[in-house]
Amino acid sequence: MFSPLTKSRILKFRSIKRAWYSLLILSGLFLISLFSEQVANDHPLLLRYDGHYYFPTLKFYSGGTFGGRYKTGADYLVLRNDPAFKLKGGWMLMPPIPHSPLHSYLDLPDNPPHAPSWQHWLGTDSAARDVLARLIYGFRMCMIFALALTFIGTVLGIVIGGVQGYLGGKTDLTAQRLIEIWSALPFLYVVILVGSIYGQNFVILLCVTALFEWISLSYYMRGEFLKLREQPYVWASKALGAGHARILFRQMLPNAMTPVITLLPFGIVGGITTLTSLDFLGFGLPPPTPSWGEMIAEGLQNLQAPWLATSSVCALFITLLLATFIGEGVRDAFDPKSLSKLQ
Repeated sequence: MFSPLTKSRILKFRSIKRAWYSLLILSGLFLISLFSEQVANDHPLLLRYDGHYYFPTLKFYSGGTFGGRYKTGADYLVLRNDPAFKLKGGWMLMPPIPHSPLHSYLDLPDNPPHAPSWQHWLGTDSAARDVLARLIYGFRMCMIFALALTFIGTVLGIVIGGVQGYLGGKTDLTAQRLIEIWSALPFLYVVILVGSIYGQNFVILLCVTALFEWISLSYYMRGEFLKLREQPYVWASKALGAGHARILFRQMLPNAMTPVITLLPFGIVGGITTLTSLDFLGFGLPPPTPSWGEMIAEGLQNLQAPWLATSSVCALFITLLLATFIGEGVRDAFDPKSLSKLQ
């Protein structure tokens, strides 16, 4: 399945313990976050009522399903203490963290934000929402955004940079001048302008950010393809009548993947910091979407509640540190001349 060279690179990456364990930890945390509704939620995982079983984290149930008067969503916080619910043999199994990132727990004593307690391990924010639940959902949002952004930016960077380097000449020079003009546009202003016209949401923010993400990778791919286009196997493929697409993607691209692979982890780091920065400034995801940037900004506004900024900054620091260790390990594994001190 893998060539001997690829196998040796994988083994070299695994030998870099810091990078290998960072990959396992970050991948495990991301896998858990994909099931955030089953980890942190005020909806039960399993509910039994009147002899029937229900799965509220997977399906919507109205209050009328459990003896209520209204067809709106069931309030499980009230339902589990309802005597009529218990008379029907009702019971529920709650997630490990029985709090929703969007629910405001206004029944707590004192005014929010509330300090960490046995009920809310990392406390609540200024809207009385559980901080730990918002951290978990915010981590999933950051990782999905960063992975999607890296994927789109990588595809665009490979195609645009590869075509530039393969064709060369006037096509390359013209495209390079256009890229320089595009890269000179102020990214933040573009985000503000598009957000004010079309609104703030995940897809629009991802698309706008991806329009700038591919530029740096295209420079590397352009250089690689400019070098590879003069190789004998490329001339041989042209002589045999192979099409441009086949030569570009089947012959040259596999030999130009080293910059792509080494830059992937650092692209994820850039995606996380970009989303966090935009959310911190208020130009990212719309409220009340759980976001680390919004939590850091809220911590700055509530310095009397240090658990707000501390928890979000620590989570961001650990995530970026793990991703950086992975990136350093990949770079060392794919670049034998690397002089990194993180081996």
